[in-house]
Amino acid sequence: MMPFVIRSLAVFVALLLGLSTLHGCRSLPAGMSVATPPRALEGAELLIDYTGVRRSDGERQIQQHIFDEIFQLVDQAQQLIVLDMFLYNDFQGEPPELHRALSAELTQRLLARKAAVPGLRIIVITDPFNILYGGMAAPHLDALRAAGVDVVVTDLTALPDSNPSWSALWRLCCQWFGNSDSGGWLPNPVGPGKVTLRTYLSLLNFKANHRKTIVVDHGDSWAAVVASANPHDGSSAHGNVALRFTGPAALDLLETELAVVRFSAPDIPLDDFPAPLAAAEAAPQAAASLRIVTEGRIGAALLTAVEQTRAGDRIYIDVFYFSHRPLLKALLDAADRGVALRVLLDPNKDAFGRQKNGVPNRQLASALHRGGVPVRWCNTSGEQCHAKLMLVLRQSGDAELLLGSANFTRRNLNDLNLETNVQLRAPLAHPLIQKAEEMFQRRWHNTDEVTYSLEYAAYADESTLRYWLYRFMEGTGWSSF
Repeated sequence: MMPFVIRSLAVFVALLLGLSTLHGCRSLPAGMSVATPPRALEGAELLIDYTGVRRSDGERQIQQHIFDEIFQLVDQAQQLIVLDMFLYNDFQGEPPELHRALSAELTQRLLARKAAVPGLRIIVITDPFNILYGGMAAPHLDALRAAGVDVVVTDLTALPDSNPSWSALWRLCCQWFGNSDSGGWLPNPVGPGKVTLRTYLSLLNFKANHRKTIVVDHGDSWAAVVASANPHDGSSAHGNVALRFTGPAALDLLETELAVVRFSAPDIPLDDFPAPLAAAEAAPQAAASLRIVTEGRIGAALLTAVEQTRAGDRIYIDVFYFSHRPLLKALLDAADRGVALRVLLDPNKDAFGRQKNGVPNRQLASALHRGGVPVRWCNTSGEQCHAKLMLVLRQSGDAELLLGSANFTRRNLNDLNLETNVQLRAPLAHPLIQKAEEMFQRRWHNTDEVTYSLEYAAYADESTLRYWLYRFMEGTGWSSF
């Protein structure tokens, strides 16, 4: 009996290891992890959602622009809207964030535009977290479907496993049972009601379509926004950044989004959609150029930008999550070369009414601080400092700006999550580069009546236990970052 048990256990472990390796190392679907040709920068505007605390009375201050611009683009569309948003729901924490009902605003805008222009084609792509992996109904998505909108819930099973030690077991024991939105016996992790155990088991895969984009027709051209912001009520007070642009780069973005539709909802017809321009029609000689980078190509672009810096160059980073070890090493090496760095981080203390322990940012910040890199913390009051941005300013007179959905983590930069960023190159004197630098300096130095950031000591954490917790979570995938 015992040899049979041992052999059976050995077979089971071998099967788990095989599945873990197979699905942890699998390639992304076709059309993912791309860097499009550089296009001449057209119609570009940097959109910023500021958040901070007014010094005179301690009141939270919020200035928002991103979704106001997205709603304007929706309101003028005549032919096509393709929207891809990670969090698109009204989930709230305790206490609820009462700033803005973004999910309802977006739904109403899309429904109104569809009613006004019946021939308008709308595709909404989102992540299965918004239906709790089949464990909860989503009335706003149902309303869109009823109005003739194509709603695409991303097929995450087609993506590599970012938490392979769990996902291998899940593929064996749990994925076959599906899920049900008729109710369960476990508390809803994001709101009222009950959900099934299968929701929790799916959640532990920790994979996502984390993109935040929109593409629309815009007169005789095309317009797009790539953002760090979600139409999520609980995130409605977050600080965020986005880039609005027009022209051929918007068609490049459209192609990257249609690729998600092709593997997630292959029955949706995509005939007669505008195609991106050929690479030969790119504009590498333009004074300012823009390209779309997705998934692992974002990580490659960040590393290349840092590695190409020299003494006297400057790097400014503003990011919600930072745990990526290769990027950390590249930054420390840059500091040793004489590059001036400044890093602004979310303190990782708030998550929709829940208190967090500061992992991973405080541990990463400790390494930067020891390496002589100046670090400051966003001065948050329940909301999050949710931007994902790196600005490189070179003594040669050139600048590079990378922003979008991707946090600086293994999951976001190593071909695991779906992510979209823009990579912009322009002279230092370009108005958009100047605005990006002004935004960073305003928040770093607290130059008006609002305290946007705090000194490193405010959240410094030298705990050895939490450092190794961060390293374990980053290395294994047992984390939400």
